Amino acid sequence: MKIYLATDHTGIELKNKVIAFLQKEGYETVDCGAYEYDKYDDYPDWIGKAAQKVSENPNERGIIFGGSGQGEAMVANKFKNVRCGLFYAPAVPTQSVNIEGDKSTDPFEILKLTRDHNNANMLSIGFRFVKEEDVFRAIKVWLETPFSGAERHKRRIKKITKIEENKM
Repeated sequence: MKIYLATDHTGIELKNKVIAFLQKEGYETVDCGAYEYDKYDDYPDWIGKAAQKVSENPNERGIIFGGSGQGEAMVANKFKNVRCGLFYAPAVPTQSVNIEGDKSTDPFEILKLTRDHNNANMLSIGFRFVKEEDVFRAIKVWLETPFSGAERHKRRIKKITKIEENKM
């Protein structure tokens, strides 16, 4: 699987560590920038490059970084075929995690849900809100969680696609 990565100036160091981690895990990586520190760069320029690649290759994945991750996720989700989830920090769910009423004590459950329910193909990490060691575990969980393929989830993704195509 190919993984596209991008950040603005604030996340270069973490992005580079994640690239090394992913390569060690056997993933092919594509660095979409930023490549050097420029405190005046604009994250949409770099995030847009990764999101465009995932848009063109929706079965591949993208991981993007930002101080909050919010704006980065917003940019990514503007691209057709991109479903970008956001991760801040491990948190145990306070309610059931699905319509069956299943409970979870897994602090990375939210990442599993972005894949299981939404088939998210991009992940935005708000690195100012997550410990570095949790970033690597979060990425591993996210990459290893399959899409459930449940009919209700496929139906919802089709509706997202119709919105992207302005057909609703």
